[in-house]
Amino acid sequence: MDITQSAAYPLNPFPHYERMRAASPVFHDDQSGSWHVFRYDDVQRVLSEHATFSSRMGGGNPSGSGQLFASSLITADPPRHRQLRSLVTQAFTPKAVDALAPRIAELTDELLAGIEATGSADLIKELAYPLPVIVISELMGIPAEDRERFKHWSDVIVSQTQAGPGNGKDDATTAEMIEYFLALIAQRRSQPGEDLISSLLSAEIDGQRLTVPELLGFCSLLLVAGNETTTNLIGNAVLCLAESPGTLERLLKEPALIPQALEEVLRFRSPVQSMYRVTVAEATVAGQPIPAGAPLVAWIGSANRDGQQFERAAVFDIDRSPNRHLAFGHGIHFCVGAPLARLEARIALEALLSRLPGLSVAPGAELERMESTIIYGLKALPATWQPA
Repeated sequence: MDITQSAAYPLNPFPHYERMRAASPVFHDDQSGSWHVFRYDDVQRVLSEHATFSSRMGGGNPSGSGQLFASSLITADPPRHRQLRSLVTQAFTPKAVDALAPRIAELTDELLAGIEATGSADLIKELAYPLPVIVISELMGIPAEDRERFKHWSDVIVSQTQAGPGNGKDDATTAEMIEYFLALIAQRRSQPGEDLISSLLSAEIDGQRLTVPELLGFCSLLLVAGNETTTNLIGNAVLCLAESPGTLERLLKEPALIPQALEEVLRFRSPVQSMYRVTVAEATVAGQPIPAGAPLVAWIGSANRDGQQFERAAVFDIDRSPNRHLAFGHGIHFCVGAPLARLEARIALEALLSRLPGLSVAPGAELERMESTIIYGLKALPATWQPA
C-alpha cells in the first residue's frame, strides 16, 4: 500500500516522536509558545496532576469551537469537573452501554448488508463513519435527517487543532452549531424525551441546573467524542490488522481475542494523539522548568510508543500484556465514553471479520490522514474482500 505523507498531518508521525523522546522529551516551541511532552511517564503525570496541569482553556475570549468547549467537562477542573462528570457518567456505565449492544449490532449488519456483495468499498464511508454518528445521534435524540450536519460539524471541530484565532469558515460553523443546539435545548425544555439532552436538562448540581454554556459544552463534547474517536478506532483497527500478517485470520478463529486486539490498536495508533493543558504554577517536568500559565501539549501518541514502558513498542502485538496505554487519557479526565467506543469497535470488527472474508486494504490504495494533529485517522480506507 502507498502511504501519502503530509508535512502537517503525517500518517507516520512515530519516528518524529521517537526522535523527540530521545533528544527533546520536553520541548519548547518558540513560535507558538507551547511546551510539548513526549515520554510516557511525563505524559501520564501531566494528564494526572490536575492541580499542577489545568484543563482550562487558555485565553479569556475563546474563538471558534473554543466557545463551545469553554464550559465543557474536558476543560473543567475540580470541584466543577467532578460535579459535571457525575451527570453524564450514568449514561456510560457498563450496564447502560451493554444495553446498547443489540442496536449497535443491528446497525452494523444493516450497513454491511449494503456492501458485502460488492467485494470492495471505502470502510470509513460505509461503516466506520456512519455507525458512531447514528449511535450518538440516537443517544442524544438528534433527528435522523440532521446526522449529516452533525458529522460535518464534528469534522470541522477536529480540524481546528492549531492555537490562534479561528477563520471565518470555522466561526460560521460554530455559530451554526450553537444556533442548532440552542434550539434543540429549548425544544427539549418544553418537550422532554428519553434522550441524554433531556436528562441533562433535568439534572441538578447542589440544587442548580446546568447553565446554557455548560449544556452547549456537553452537546459539543458528545458530538466530537461520540463520532471521531470511534470512527478512527474502527478504521485504525482494520489498518493495523491488515498490516500484521496472520492476525486477521487468527482473530477470525479466536474472536475472544478481539477486545485485547483493540487495546493494542488503541496503543499503536491512538485515535487521540495529544491533549492540551496549562500550568497552574511553575512546574518542573523531566528536569525542565516550565513557567506558570504556559500552554502544554501531552503527546499520547508518543507515550504509547515509549520503549521505556512497552517492550518492542514499535511492533503491533495483540498478545501484549499488560497494556497500560494512555489512549483514553488518565486520571480524572479518563474518557467517560471509553466503554461505548470499545463496544462499538468490538461489534464492528467482529462483523467485518465474519462477513467480509479475505478482508484487506485495497492494493495500491493511497492512505491519507485526516487533517488534524490531535486526531489520528484515515480520510478513506479502500478495502477488498471475497464477495458473498
